Amino acid sequence: HLAESGGGMAQAGGSLRLSCAASGRPYSSHVLGWCRQGPGNKREYVAAIRWGGGRTYYADSVQGRFTISKDSTKNTVDLQMNSLKPEDTSVYYCAVGTDLWYCQQPLRGFVWGQGTQVSVSS
Repeated sequence: HLAESGGGMAQAGGSLRLSCAASGRPYSSHVLGWCRQGPGNKREYVAAIRWGGGRTYYADSVQGRFTISKDSTKNTVDLQMNSLKPEDTSVYYCAVGTDLWYCQQPLRGFVWGQGTQVSVSS
């Protein structure tokens, strides 16, 4: 089970931080990350981190602006979002999978949380 927190409202150019807390310790092979879904849009991959080793991955749209990190002692994954743009407005979800398709194919039995709203005004 993953629980999202953080988010809120920001002006363009501002920053927000999201946090995702796992109820148990992920496996080293797991990829944990963030997905987002705007009104009328499909859920898309934003940023991810492999639990074992900590390699990070970013969608082109957020590369250089967002930073994903993990805390292995707390089983959390954070997303620091800087230089926010209005097009970043969306509901953000945390998910877990075995590869970068985790937003479309999360782990079997994974239940999506409610997500957290991020709204960026121009």
